[in-house]
Amino acid sequence: MTKKLTVYLLIVLTAAISVACNGIHTHKRSAVDTTVVDKPDTLTVALVGDMMFGTTYPKPVLPPHDGNEIFTDCGSLLLSADVACGNLEGVFADEGKPRKTPGAKGSFSFLMPTRLVQCLKNVGFDFVGIANNHIFDFYQEGVESTMATLKEAGIQFAGNEKCPYAINEFNGFKVGFCAFGHSIGTLHHTDTANVHAIIAELRKKVDIVIVCFHGGCEGSAARHLPDDIEWAWGENRGHLRDFTHQCIDWGADLVFGHGPHVVRAMEVYKGHFIAYSLGNFATPSGMGVAGPTGYAPLVIVRMSRDGKMVDGRIHGFIQKANQGPRHDTRGIVVDEIQLLTSQDFPDGTLKIDDQGYMNP
Repeated sequence: MTKKLTVYLLIVLTAAISVACNGIHTHKRSAVDTTVVDKPDTLTVALVGDMMFGTTYPKPVLPPHDGNEIFTDCGSLLLSADVACGNLEGVFADEGKPRKTPGAKGSFSFLMPTRLVQCLKNVGFDFVGIANNHIFDFYQEGVESTMATLKEAGIQFAGNEKCPYAINEFNGFKVGFCAFGHSIGTLHHTDTANVHAIIAELRKKVDIVIVCFHGGCEGSAARHLPDDIEWAWGENRGHLRDFTHQCIDWGADLVFGHGPHVVRAMEVYKGHFIAYSLGNFATPSGMGVAGPTGYAPLVIVRMSRDGKMVDGRIHGFIQKANQGPRHDTRGIVVDEIQLLTSQDFPDGTLKIDDQGYMNP
């Protein structure tokens, strides 16, 4: 299904939120013919994990050609979906005071030049979550610069008190987005009362609710999804099975996650799709992409008007340093998600074949 190319949206929020958050902007897809009465039956949603295109701190580590070739292999797929979503793992700012000490353990800081927002805009990203452990790398000034840069580019975002959610219309569906994390400067997924309230508010206003979350332990040892709270660097990073199921129970239609820097299992719960970690999708400069940390799935899910999953497909990519996601010609990424899904959810709520096609 082809994307619309320039739709005007009205964010259905309170006046305070709409001004402080995403505001009113022109959407990139083609204008909707308002004379058409019949609404489409399905919505296609493209989902990816962490994106960080390069950093200027503590020294410049940037992609060639301003990142214009990062999405060479997957841009058409992103543009083919009605909605494209991911996680912005860093700050868009041209300068800033770092919160972390360079060289200290866990002190990675990502300061992307604001011009690199074009990397997102050129391939049609509609929404990015900013509730992660790098959005506050350069204090509130970095957060404000990031939000202003995204707003100027016409890309919606959510994940903090100033912007708890965003709303837009795609292919005849009104879609609401919210995002939760575990670190300073974000709405926490462990604050269940707030999560419930935000989802309930969106549920009253939209046809489809999409929840984006950043959670879980990190690294190759974190491939499997535990049935317990996960801790890393002193942070409670969530009991993610409980969190995602509560989101669905409270009215969410689709939940997707990231944070471990590796892919994790997928699930269908009460007819709704959940991805527990989509790993690193586009982190070609300034972040390691060796082995499983370079597995970069692009998942497209087709949803019915009641928010349930109809079907979908995992498109496998593997990151190459200083390049970005490139075609996984050996099927490694699909194999990994197949394996993890079968092991972590042996009841088989989601079927994934060898080509990545998914059916609940």
